[in-house]
Amino acid sequence: MGIDVSKDWLDVHCWNAGQATRFENSAEGQQALVESLATVRVERVVLEATGGYERLLVAALAAAKLPVVVVTPRQVRDFAKAVGQLAKTDRIDAAVLARFAVAVRPEPRPLPSEDEQKLREVLARRAQLIGMRTMESNRLKQAQSRKVRFDVQAVLTFLEKRLRAIDEELDTLIRAAPLWQEKVDLLKTVPGVGDQTARTLLADLSELGSCSRQQIAMLVGVAPLNRDSGTHRGQRMVWGGRAVVRRALYMATLTATRCNPAIQAHYERLRQPAKSPRSPSSLACANS
Repeated sequence: MGIDVSKDWLDVHCWNAGQATRFENSAEGQQALVESLATVRVERVVLEATGGYERLLVAALAAAKLPVVVVTPRQVRDFAKAVGQLAKTDRIDAAVLARFAVAVRPEPRPLPSEDEQKLREVLARRAQLIGMRTMESNRLKQAQSRKVRFDVQAVLTFLEKRLRAIDEELDTLIRAAPLWQEKVDLLKTVPGVGDQTARTLLADLSELGSCSRQQIAMLVGVAPLNRDSGTHRGQRMVWGGRAVVRRALYMATLTATRCNPAIQAHYERLRQPAKSPRSPSSLACANS
């Protein structure tokens, strides 16, 4: 099954039967969809991450014990181009998702719990406020009018207050779960890893501790990938992965190259072949 999720509609395509159905993206529509799937044998339900519109549906499908998989839009779009499907409509996208499910057979992963989802949302909101604070700080530097400067400063004061409140909420959420607190405390023993990096790893890299370092590097998108063809040996590049985690690790790595003896030595060793300090290989390998 492939399901294309939009704000108002759920377009469903069953690959084996070649049937397409449309449901409203509402509580009633989602319930009707789940009930219709309960009457057939479903091997895999694939849908794209759509910025949040899919969350309630995924929860409903998981509650009905249906094998649901959420994939990245870029991966599916590349697949569509590879099979020559260039047109794009909701119904076509549902069919492409169903075909993707048959050809690629992505493995279902454990879905985040309600507490994990809440932690991710609060962290995402914190990142939004940080971005707003940066924009307002830049405006403050450019403002000439005293009235405008006063107004911008008032917004910055409000944002700082909200950031402190969100940090307190994050600490409360983590303290309420002893296992989370233990993981955060362990991560912060690494020089260069602070509160925000530890929270991000906790929320967006739950596989940490259960996979090898090579697998974790691939998940995050910091593993250098070959770019060779024939006798040509191209520069290794990082690609894909979880951008939120990668951004947090990038800043942690910059700090670690100054205060973490193990990573500092490894970083300097990578610099010996005259690699750029910001090259994918230098920082990616340190992150790995």
